Amino acid sequence: MTRRKLIQSAAVSAAALVLPTRPLSAAGQVPSAAKLPRWRGFNLLEMFTDRRPAPFREEDFALIAEWGFDFVRLPLSYRCWARPEDWLNINEERVRWVDGAVKLGQKYRVHVNINFHRAPGYCVNPPDEPLDLWTSPEAQKAACFHWRHFAKRYQGIPSTEVSFDLLNEPKDMPEEPYANVIRMFVEAIREVDPQRLIIADGLKWGGTPVHSLADLGIGQSTRGYAPTQISHYKANWVTGADQFEEPTWPLTIPGKEGKPPTVYDRARLIKERIEPWKALESKGVGVHVGEWGAYSYTPHKVVLAWMKDYLELWKEAGWGWALWNLRGSFGVLNSGRKDVPYEDFRGHKLDRKMLELLLAY
Repeated sequence: MTRRKLIQSAAVSAAALVLPTRPLSAAGQVPSAAKLPRWRGFNLLEMFTDRRPAPFREEDFALIAEWGFDFVRLPLSYRCWARPEDWLNINEERVRWVDGAVKLGQKYRVHVNINFHRAPGYCVNPPDEPLDLWTSPEAQKAACFHWRHFAKRYQGIPSTEVSFDLLNEPKDMPEEPYANVIRMFVEAIREVDPQRLIIADGLKWGGTPVHSLADLGIGQSTRGYAPTQISHYKANWVTGADQFEEPTWPLTIPGKEGKPPTVYDRARLIKERIEPWKALESKGVGVHVGEWGAYSYTPHKVVLAWMKDYLELWKEAGWGWALWNLRGSFGVLNSGRKDVPYEDFRGHKLDRKMLELLLAY
């Protein structure tokens, strides 16, 4: 595979985006990597994959702000603006869709968190990348090129309005190669924009804090998907999910081969999903929940009870969150659940009970 020679100056030559700025009224605090604001909102998926990418919708930003939320996370695939056979050729027209989201965030006072869901060399979802981000210098240079491009593009826009979430859900892998790549990304961004607020996902698909990054001056992002038997019940992209028993909350999973059953409840969430991240936070690392939610096949009453426990725990911890997603099978709009009395709402099917639960926290 041949690649165009990496020219460092190409990234920083991108014209900086000129956007009017104003204080973010909803969050009400200047972001600090040591203590992230308790931003709450949604993931917006228009550029999540390159299958059907589209510009972000003003309707979504207006509705999010009207409801009182103040945060969107944009999980992006680089394949929406570049190709795996030519990583360094950026389609400016497509990147302007991200510019549009930043402008909408400013208009509606909604913080925009830009995330690479797929970077050159890695994505948690198929298909595989042609080179491996953890071992390939070529993939690492290309991924840094893209982050440097975004850093230049949004240079001068305050971190009250825009932050970067470096890479979605690294797999279950050794900490050192992941930390090395994250340090490369941070260095590339800070070469251009030293003040940008940066967040890195935890290891093991976002679930495990990365203590070796505590000295880097960045926040970290966790997840709210545990246990998978609730969040991904019958999800066709999760191996074995079609064999899960219909879940309850709390959840008891029968033991096998004479082993005791596994119980998931609020106490277990505290032990496994709150306390490890509080230990990281004590080192001066801010925490935010970048994704969470439950697929549409999980019984609605179970989803709401499980969500309520998470929401209470995150409020006590002082952490914000972003539901996956706004519109779709995990969201409050058009989720396609068969056990929800939907409300007709501006051309959408609204899960009013879920929305009211989110608004309470």
